[in-house]
Amino acid sequence: MKKYILGWVFLSVVNVGFSQKTSPQKQIDLSNRPSDHLMIQLSADNWKGAPDSISSKIKSGSRGANIYFLLDKPFKSNPHFSVAFGLGIGTSNIFFNKLKADIKGTSPALKYVSLDTSDRFKKYKICSAFLEVPVELRFSSHPDKPNKSFKVAIGAKVGTLLNVHTKGKTLLNSSGKTINSYTEKINSKTYFNNRRLVATARVGYGNFSLFGSYNISSSIFKDLVTSDTKLLQVGLTISGL
Repeated sequence: MKKYILGWVFLSVVNVGFSQKTSPQKQIDLSNRPSDHLMIQLSADNWKGAPDSISSKIKSGSRGANIYFLLDKPFKSNPHFSVAFGLGIGTSNIFFNKLKADIKGTSPALKYVSLDTSDRFKKYKICSAFLEVPVELRFSSHPDKPNKSFKVAIGAKVGTLLNVHTKGKTLLNSSGKTINSYTEKINSKTYFNNRRLVATARVGYGNFSLFGSYNISSSIFKDLVTSDTKLLQVGLTISGL
């Protein structure tokens, strides 16, 4: 349903763009428009489909950051449209409250340990990083004036897992008092899928846009590890397009 809605929104914008043409399309000069650019995204992250016992422990401050270098190729038949593709890194940091994930365990299922009445870290998160290839179909109301243009993009990105680790900082006792100010970091890909396919959408003006992305292929985790859990990112994009 989400994919259909995004498609409807994109087509609606396109129809509006075409309906505004009351005279033959004038030649658009794209000589000063850059064909490559950097795209930076800052997001609020959440896991969709996680068990209630886990999702209730995810902090609202969970966040991600993505950075991509892309090439943008306008359509010769209509420069309002273009396709962009590139390469970059996508990251996510899911913070937990009084919960620990045993990502280096040996059991078939990933075990979470509730720490409501036990020693725990003040800050604890699961961090992931993917090498990704994003592709976007884009519409720009004024392609010759990218800094003063309304823009819409829908697309997808394919990623391969680079790293997953948990990170805990500042150990507290059950009463919340500091025991030790050290950092624990544990690396393991055992329970995590190595590939992902993500649907993306953006809408904005000038160099700024709002974006959303959602796993549409596989769960974050391998089969039988835990429930079908997928990453949702919503946030701000800063880009030259």
